[in-house]
Amino acid sequence: MTLPVPSFNTKSISTAIANLRSCCQVDIQSNWQYQETDGVISDFIPLSVTNWPPVQLNEKAHISWQGGNQVLWLGQKFSVPENLHNFPVTGLSLRLALVWWADLAEVYINGKLVLTGDLFDSSPRVLLSPSVRPGEDFTIVLRLVSPGHDQGALMQSVAIFESIDYNSPDPGFIADELAVVEILLENFAPEKLPDLAGEVEKVTNHNAKNQDWKTYLVNFRQTYLGLSEFIGDQKYKIHLLGHAHLDLAWLWPVEETWKAAQNTFESVLKLQQDFPELIFCHTTPALYAWVEENRPDLFRAIQNQVKAGKWEVLGGFWVEPDLNLIAGESIVRQLLYGQRYFLHKFGKISTVVWVPDTFGFCATLPQFFVNAGIEFFVTQKLRWNDTTKFDYSLFFWRSLDGSQILSFMSAPIGETIEPVKMAKYACEWKTQTGLQNSLWLPGVGDHGGGPTRDMLETGRRWESSQIFPKLEFTTAEKYLQQIKSPSQNLPVWEDELYLEFHRGCYTTHGDQKRWNRQSEHLLYSAELFATLANILSGAEFPQIEIETAWKKVLFNQFHDILPGSSITQVYEDARPEWETVEKIGRKILEDSLTAIASKISLPQIPNFENIPIIIFNSLNWERSQVVTIDLGKIITEDYPLWKITDSAGREIISQNCENSTLLFFATVPSVGYSIFWLSPSSSPGKKFPKNWTLENEYLQIQVNPETGDLTSVFDKIQQREILNGAGNQLQAFTDSGQYWDAWNIDPNYNTKPLPATILKLIAWQEYGEIQQRLRVVRQLGKSEFCQDYILEVGSPILKIANTVNWQENQVLVKTAFPLNLQGEFATYEIPCGAIRRPTNPQTPAEKAKWEVPALHWADLTTDTDIVKYGVSLLNDCKYGYDVKPSQLRLTLLRSSHWPDSQADRGIQEFTYSLYPHVGSWEEAETVKRGYELNVPLQILINPANYQSNLSGCESESFLDLSADNLILMALKPSEDSPEKYILRFYECHGKTTILSLESQVLSLGEPLDLLENRIQLEKNIQPWKIVTFAVFPRR
Repeated sequence: MTLPVPSFNTKSISTAIANLRSCCQVDIQSNWQYQETDGVISDFIPLSVTNWPPVQLNEKAHISWQGGNQVLWLGQKFSVPENLHNFPVTGLSLRLALVWWADLAEVYINGKLVLTGDLFDSSPRVLLSPSVRPGEDFTIVLRLVSPGHDQGALMQSVAIFESIDYNSPDPGFIADELAVVEILLENFAPEKLPDLAGEVEKVTNHNAKNQDWKTYLVNFRQTYLGLSEFIGDQKYKIHLLGHAHLDLAWLWPVEETWKAAQNTFESVLKLQQDFPELIFCHTTPALYAWVEENRPDLFRAIQNQVKAGKWEVLGGFWVEPDLNLIAGESIVRQLLYGQRYFLHKFGKISTVVWVPDTFGFCATLPQFFVNAGIEFFVTQKLRWNDTTKFDYSLFFWRSLDGSQILSFMSAPIGETIEPVKMAKYACEWKTQTGLQNSLWLPGVGDHGGGPTRDMLETGRRWESSQIFPKLEFTTAEKYLQQIKSPSQNLPVWEDELYLEFHRGCYTTHGDQKRWNRQSEHLLYSAELFATLANILSGAEFPQIEIETAWKKVLFNQFHDILPGSSITQVYEDARPEWETVEKIGRKILEDSLTAIASKISLPQIPNFENIPIIIFNSLNWERSQVVTIDLGKIITEDYPLWKITDSAGREIISQNCENSTLLFFATVPSVGYSIFWLSPSSSPGKKFPKNWTLENEYLQIQVNPETGDLTSVFDKIQQREILNGAGNQLQAFTDSGQYWDAWNIDPNYNTKPLPATILKLIAWQEYGEIQQRLRVVRQLGKSEFCQDYILEVGSPILKIANTVNWQENQVLVKTAFPLNLQGEFATYEIPCGAIRRPTNPQTPAEKAKWEVPALHWADLTTDTDIVKYGVSLLNDCKYGYDVKPSQLRLTLLRSSHWPDSQADRGIQEFTYSLYPHVGSWEEAETVKRGYELNVPLQILINPANYQSNLSGCESESFLDLSADNLILMALKPSEDSPEKYILRFYECHGKTTILSLESQVLSLGEPLDLLENRIQLEKNIQPWKIVTFAVFPRR
């Protein structure tokens, strides 16, 4: 524990530090002169700089200018003095320390461009001279371009004179050493601070003469060097690992990332020649793959450094993805493709998941990591929390299934080698963990960059310090292995790692969320049926196409693309990638279903006019739901209406719709098919009711004709009203004032409601035995919401299909369902699991979760009634929820300005559904209902090359897991063996289960991990487990 320190002690030491620094540092911030007209450097050098008007500093002593990519030129002449406060500067190096906030910064010295920087490389120390002479002049000119979204600023300009000789240090170095000693004493020997303060006070006012400065500084150092035994001396070690966080896209397009990567990697390799101690790390196999293809020479150099132990490839994921919004199988593929790439190209997988900038982490991740060869989890992002400070720096993180991983909250990224800051962090680390070895990550980041020459020179300078912890470069894996101790009594975290920030990323750029959700499920179905086609018909499995499509999806799951926090061009570039995925997936799916159909022996045709339809189900349970048949290519003048029959010619209830579609209720077995027949019909025309009530055997729904809201949702089976107020109420709020506009929702948005929507239209679209569809059109500001309430036969679910023309600015809109029940906790789907969160939060951390992510659904179930009752709110591409004890709300849209001023404007399509149910969400099989909303049945009309057969089967299942709580994740060929296939599923209810694979096609083999390596597995499937098996075709 740090003891309180008398203020006079701290003040005397601080005064000494300031006095020492003034002997070798000159603040030149107020000396700038400015020019707002753009030009080239030759226009201003050598004379006109001195003719520019002087700058005016603001209250923060900053030079600021207009935002929106406006140019500001700054210039001044700096003359080297003979001394500063009688300290001679002859022969010292001279650096200019700058801090700016600019999209682009160019530094010219005596007319020559010596450095360029940006928003991320924003704190350089520019070398003006390695050895100065008194009277030497430097003309310094800056060209600064303000950010597009913010004012520009120059925050610091300091000329620094330094000695590179540790035995003859400059006063600034002495000041930094003194500052470090003060920090270390405060933490490790606070009782010695008065002694240090007393010694310092004796010399603070000493007026040294030129001839005795060296002696004076030597004597001054003795005031603290003698205290080294009390501050741990060299017992403490700061490990260094060069780092360059590189966002694959953000405020720049992907194309620019490739250039930034090359520049970063080339810079590191060059620095390693002069600083052989430098060890550098970098993640992202997708980036290495690009370098391998486009810069094979650079890639070979990196491989050589990896072999030499000077370059660490780490991370495990294909990219550093968002980990709130992607499905469980996407996480698997991120790890599978990432780890396999590392193994094949660099000889080993990564044992370290390295995600310093991802916006929060779902509670199931440790299981994914452990099953992919990962031993350590590293992030620093929870340092960004806006409400609470995360409790731990080193801890075990345990997921729902019991898997746990050593987790490390690292030092901040994007830092330089700055001894005072490093000492503070080392003390913080020691206090939190009891460990004497900390890890520091020097290197410019976000846009790449990595360590600089100045950083490494500073590191060498401080290696000789007698009071500074020992500096040593290492790898992340080696460091983490060193601090991993079985005897450590580390805390265990059994929850999500929720980032109390960036809550708007669950909603911003809904188009990306929709593309991602649809692509995940499309590739699941395409891969599954392509595998079955390969087994059943011998059709070649499209391995290259599937992997190509998956990697495009994985790339767009990067943590600044999928969350919606990038510039416009990033999304213009992403769209054709998503479209390619859709094209590949749909072709594979169509070809595979056709190949399977060619091996299906159809029952005998009831009559010659009948057209066969095969309905395929890719989910691993029997589905009974409404199917929509597109009759566009079938309808003729002779046969405008159609019906559905079975193989015996018996009619199945169906419904012809005005949009040339036919609806009917179908039952299709698990991972299988059912056959039906289209026949000409002469059914009578439809009649629409005069009221606004939808009703089937389960629900009665009433819609308010004045507002379009739901006035009643009545459960006919349980005789229970669901709502406690207007349901599906569109609630809009002003959502502005946040610097991180696309990322953050205004925490006070609830206090800024906007006027209610205005109903423009209410009209029936369909009203038949299969489906009732009532349309309401509502105006919200400049935007229009077209919502179809859909109730279908055989379903206790109310669907609400939306087409929105969204034209608002900085507005947030939610749909609200006040419920006639009370729930202490709400349950939310997360990747391969579910998490409970309190609806009436008590602690600050719970209260910070006022907007939370979920995948397919959130559920609120009463825990007070004798008979449990609940409501699930399902979605097909929305992720942000907030739930109160009696209310479910889903965030539908936002409209941020920065960094993409057009984000979400235009046409948006999405569907959400209200699912009232008796019993718990597990008993109601909410997980299955969520998948059914997102994974459509596949329809093959009049398949080619079929033959009728009296013994043909009307339906067949290729695969059944025979358990209600097992969800199929993937059926695919093995990555390495053409004779072996991969079956993956997870347990979704938190209950132990017995697997019983029923299949005429596949037989069960050995259990595998996520990288498809053989493992041991308990006989029973444990709660929440992700399980992978090898399976083999039955011969």
